[in-house]
Amino acid sequence: MQKRIKSLLEHNSYTIAIGITIIIAYLSLSNPIHLKTPIHISFLDKILHATAYFSLTLSWLFALRNNKKKNWIGIVLFLYGVTMEFLQGWLTKNRQKDIYDVLANSIGILFALLLFGIFYKYYLKYFDKY
Repeated sequence: MQKRIKSLLEHNSYTIAIGITIIIAYLSLSNPIHLKTPIHISFLDKILHATAYFSLTLSWLFALRNNKKKNWIGIVLFLYGVTMEFLQGWLTKNRQKDIYDVLANSIGILFALLLFGIFYKYYLKYFDKY
């Protein structure tokens, strides 16, 4: 079972990473969705940014499977996030650039890089044998 899951993820890892990248671009440049919730969390947007870029970073790290280039992946994704923020302010009328969104994106990227660095050896040890 683990062999099938590993094979499925390895064969589709680029597709998953590209898909997440496209979804984040679409969500960044489309009209914002206003959810009507009874609870107002002031930092919910920042949590969503951090989670999105955490997922994006992990998807590219596993797609490229290279621990030595993880810092370059982080830099490229940071620049991607800055570009999305710039485009929000330039291309859209109902969105604006926000330095705190860039900070939240960066936190998600850094957290993913740290976790990947910690668990990469575990991943190699236990999943490469399948």
